[in-house]
Amino acid sequence: TVLLRTTGAGVVAWNAVIACCVRLGLVDDALELAGRMARDAETSAVAEPTLATWNTVLSGCARHGRDREALAVVGRMLEQGLSPDAATVSSLLKSVANSGFLGHGTEVHGFFLRHGLAPDAYTGTALVDMYAKCGRLDLAQRVFDGLEHRNLATWNSLVAGHANAGQFDRALELVETMKRHRLDPNVTTWNGLITGYAMNGLSSQAMLLLRQIKAAGVAPNVVSWTSLISGSCHSGDYQGSFTFFSEMQQDGVQPSLVTMLVLLRACAGLALLNKGKELHCFALRRAYDGEVVVSTALVDMYAKAGSLTSAKRVFGRVQGKNLVCCNAMLTGLAVHGQAHEAAALFHDMWRSGLKPDGITFTALLTACRSMGLVTEAWEYFDNMEAKYGVAPTAEHHACMVDLLARRGYLDEAMAFIERSPGEPGASSWGALLTGCAIHGNLDLAESAARHLFRLEPHNSANYLAMMSLYEQHRMFDEAESLKYAMKARGVDARPGWSWTQAGRSVHVFEVDGGSPPHPETPEIYGEMSRLVSQIRMVGYVPDTGCIAYDVPEEEKERLLLCHTEKLAVVYGLIRSDKSRAPVRVVKNTRMCRDCHEVIKHVSALCGRQIILRDASRFHHFVDGKCSCDDYW
Repeated sequence: TVLLRTTGAGVVAWNAVIACCVRLGLVDDALELAGRMARDAETSAVAEPTLATWNTVLSGCARHGRDREALAVVGRMLEQGLSPDAATVSSLLKSVANSGFLGHGTEVHGFFLRHGLAPDAYTGTALVDMYAKCGRLDLAQRVFDGLEHRNLATWNSLVAGHANAGQFDRALELVETMKRHRLDPNVTTWNGLITGYAMNGLSSQAMLLLRQIKAAGVAPNVVSWTSLISGSCHSGDYQGSFTFFSEMQQDGVQPSLVTMLVLLRACAGLALLNKGKELHCFALRRAYDGEVVVSTALVDMYAKAGSLTSAKRVFGRVQGKNLVCCNAMLTGLAVHGQAHEAAALFHDMWRSGLKPDGITFTALLTACRSMGLVTEAWEYFDNMEAKYGVAPTAEHHACMVDLLARRGYLDEAMAFIERSPGEPGASSWGALLTGCAIHGNLDLAESAARHLFRLEPHNSANYLAMMSLYEQHRMFDEAESLKYAMKARGVDARPGWSWTQAGRSVHVFEVDGGSPPHPETPEIYGEMSRLVSQIRMVGYVPDTGCIAYDVPEEEKERLLLCHTEKLAVVYGLIRSDKSRAPVRVVKNTRMCRDCHEVIKHVSALCGRQIILRDASRFHHFVDGKCSCDDYW
């Protein structure tokens, strides 16, 4: 404010304020000030931005992940007639490396060569890093070999590039070569290898390396541990993320902002609401909650952990909401079946000037699917490109197929697939198969299955869906043939499971004895029998149509009691009887009709709230009713 009110402030003053904004992470303010300098210099006595001005802004963009803005900054420099220097190139290459835009990276490299700029160790390292992160290790090696001056950072970039690509032998060979050149590997060198192991699903090797460097006297830092945690999260081992986090704390290493963001993602993946609340408290203590990126992660975590109210509360407090934050809230509303609220938020975004992207429309179409809003979905889909400039992708086409198929418009869904541009993907055929399974259409299901068996021959879900349909139509020979086909192709059936949290422990219930039986199984089944007997008295009738096996009705009723979501719900009720807290259950497949009906009755009988996340959406059971209105 003082700068803007000062008449005739020189370029040094402007540059000092812009540099301060960059150091504080206020990249938008730095961009605005530099832009104002450029605009006002044409009509007033305001100093014109210099190369140093733009380089400062560019370094802020690179440091804070504002990669697209970095390219625009260089454009403004060139319009002003300024020639980029080595500092410009280094910052721009960092942005290119972060975004993976190889084409832009080669253009920058070409500009560098055309203008006769000799690469020093700093710019050479930036080029090696850019090519390595863009997946062109051959070009990274060529640049590396041509450098007259290399420093430890140059070697580390190449080591990390090979490690991230899974080429661990070559990465370790480079480490040995470093030693022969009298360069001692530092913690950054080892972090590159740890990250590579972790991101390639080899967390045990990453942990082994971390312990080895500790034994050798190299202290792992927050980056080392965050790489381990992030790698586990990336490979879906969310529980492993928390195990490593616990070891990190025991090692006396304080988590960073990035560590917390990764852990919030793990909480979202496991729907661990209590752990997420603990991390929220940590964010408040560290004053991270003012960061939009943290608020976005919290919105995502609370929504995926089943607390939409908390997600809305965090979202409502965010200052300067960006598209990523709004998309997180839209996605949360979608999975909770709040289509009308999602539509209202979308229109607020549009009116505020936020341009939607593909993720925005995936969330909107998912929200429409959750409530069966066909007309509204068509309106969004038809206007995506014409009004909003977003080209529909295969994911958007699959959302439309899913909506139409679930609503029973199977012929329309098939016609939509046939007129879609390009070859329809597995997601569209899978959505059609799911709709056929719900509505019992065997002919269209067989057509969809033929495509799926070709596109993803090792996906057990497709075989199991067809086997269930055949068994429902009492075509047991065809179902048996599919079992043989699975065995011949080496396809393992994905086990069905449900879990609930009691205290600080997660209790998993699996189909077909995938793990040892729960130690409290007798108590669980005893309570289950009691509850089922009571809800039968108020009208519950077992839906044995959910059991496709050719067995007597009594056996089908017994099999219904073994469904994992029922076991998890009953266990949750037993363990939270005193606290009366909501029972929260996560299931990896779609809930069957009988389980849905049982849980509705149980919520009324016990006067308890039960929140269940299945493969389709969240179900909130209260007083005998479900938030999905029996449509899922």
